Amino acid sequence: MTGAAGGPEARARRIRDRLGLVFEESRPGRRGVDPIPLDVPPAPPEAEPEILRERVEGLPELSEPEVVRHFTRLSRLNYSIDRGLYPLGSCTMKYNPKVHEWAARLPGFARVHPYSPDALAQGCLDLLAGLESLLATITGMDAVTLQPAAGAHGELTGILLIRACLEARGDARKVILVPDSAHGTNPATASFSGYAVEEIPSDARGCVDLDALRRRAAVGDVAAMMATNPNTLGVFEEDIAEVARVLHENGAMLYMDGANMNAMIGITRPGDAGVDVMHLNLHKTFSTPHGGGGPGAGAVAVKRHLEPFLPVPRVSGAPGARRLGYDRPQAIGRVRSFYGNFGMLVRAYAYIRSLGAEGLRESGLTAILNANYVRRRLEGVLHLPYSSPSYHEVVFSDRDLEAQTGIKTLDLAKRLMDYGFHPPTVYFPLIVHGALMIEPTETESREELDAFVEAVRAIVEEARTDPDLVRSAPHTTPVRRLDETGAARKPKLRFRP
Repeated sequence: MTGAAGGPEARARRIRDRLGLVFEESRPGRRGVDPIPLDVPPAPPEAEPEILRERVEGLPELSEPEVVRHFTRLSRLNYSIDRGLYPLGSCTMKYNPKVHEWAARLPGFARVHPYSPDALAQGCLDLLAGLESLLATITGMDAVTLQPAAGAHGELTGILLIRACLEARGDARKVILVPDSAHGTNPATASFSGYAVEEIPSDARGCVDLDALRRRAAVGDVAAMMATNPNTLGVFEEDIAEVARVLHENGAMLYMDGANMNAMIGITRPGDAGVDVMHLNLHKTFSTPHGGGGPGAGAVAVKRHLEPFLPVPRVSGAPGARRLGYDRPQAIGRVRSFYGNFGMLVRAYAYIRSLGAEGLRESGLTAILNANYVRRRLEGVLHLPYSSPSYHEVVFSDRDLEAQTGIKTLDLAKRLMDYGFHPPTVYFPLIVHGALMIEPTETESREELDAFVEAVRAIVEEARTDPDLVRSAPHTTPVRRLDETGAARKPKLRFRP
């Protein structure tokens, strides 16, 4: 591998891949396959001339081989979980077994029409009822809705449930507490739901500061606190039961962000610790990576006092007589068309049933083992801001690296791309300066983790001996380091010749 921007390997790759835009590859007069004749009548003669076009100007003109090769080259650049480790902290990008794809494509699931009458969709309704029951058992909760389309959508649903319940009690409180280590969607969800958001600090262990929570909850205007467990530092909230007790004693509820449930499945249940409502990222915890924009599934599990407010429709009835019920006067309404992203629900059901209780527990324990293996191998190489035990992920910082070499987290992440790895999550959580957040999940073998660790170690050594090499990375990617600030503030969203 060469470090020089114009080194021979990088130059050879640019020539070989020829990754121009399809518009740039266009040549006048080149044609692929003619489209088949229209199966609809042409526009009537009386149609307005200004809406009729003989041809569309500006579309690229290429032969079929050129089109095929262009998109094949692009596809080879995609990094995916099928190629290697996705160490994105807090994102749980694990391998998706191919048997799940087979199950989701079974004709009875893939071809069922959303408006099919209940009598003709019994298999689908049975799967929904079964998945709800399994998730309730796994989380220690009493009821589940599978409607929300993703994690943040599940958060919104959960907070709307809390609001509806409090309003039904005549106690419409207006404050949501959010720990300083929280996902950014937590305060956004609370604000969008009509609440004022207040921050609760972390203590020296990286957990919720109990004294600060007690003082604030005692005021009596707090509707709920949104906690993530394990939190975004990869630290298990050991006092979560006490957090729940403090909130409940003061008339508030505990919402749990289930983004990091991968460390808990089969090991402990949030409902047993006093959690009132939580969401689960089925597209993360239960196998299907959410990279590329989705789709997702943000199931919401609740305790019994929140069940009457779950969105409609609800699956009810015995096997063979399942139905979708709408007669729920206290429901918050519908939060998703039909019944959620059904294909994702099939995959999650397949994941849970294929692993079983013991397999789920083993997956959680292996996720914890892998994160701690990476932690132990990189301790002393990168700064570890919190000494508390790590669970499914570990958070390092660039404090020592920057002080000794001037190299920052972003530089290390960019250089990892030259070594063939997707970078971890960077600069999050915000309470850690220069954070590098690594979550290997249970998917990865020791050999894959060793290769990742050796790449990080090699980059740290490069930072000491040749910092400019790291600072100017990546060198072997088709696109070099971008002006990320300029791209965010002045994005170019369309091709202009």
